[in-house]
Amino acid sequence: MSKIYIAGKISGLENYREVFEKAEDKLLTEGNEVMNPAVLGEGFDYKAYMPICLAMLEACDTVFMLKNWEDSKGAKVEHEYAKIQGKKIVYQ
Repeated sequence: MSKIYIAGKISGLENYREVFEKAEDKLLTEGNEVMNPAVLGEGFDYKAYMPICLAMLEACDTVFMLKNWEDSKGAKVEHEYAKIQGKKIVYQ
């Protein structure tokens, strides 16, 4: 069992909550504990979300990168942070 953070595109993606929820359901079914940043409230800017997201990522041992992660400024930061921290990175 792993503690997994989900990283992927949120800004500009209308159905991002559905995309993240589908990934979360899959990971939970596999017996993992999951941190899903798509559950955070809307209306704040990038600079407000990133410290929260990095704290969520820090609590996990694995990062699950959604297919669209390279289209996201935040997910690219999370990817680099995970590499620096020595987290396991899994790609969808």
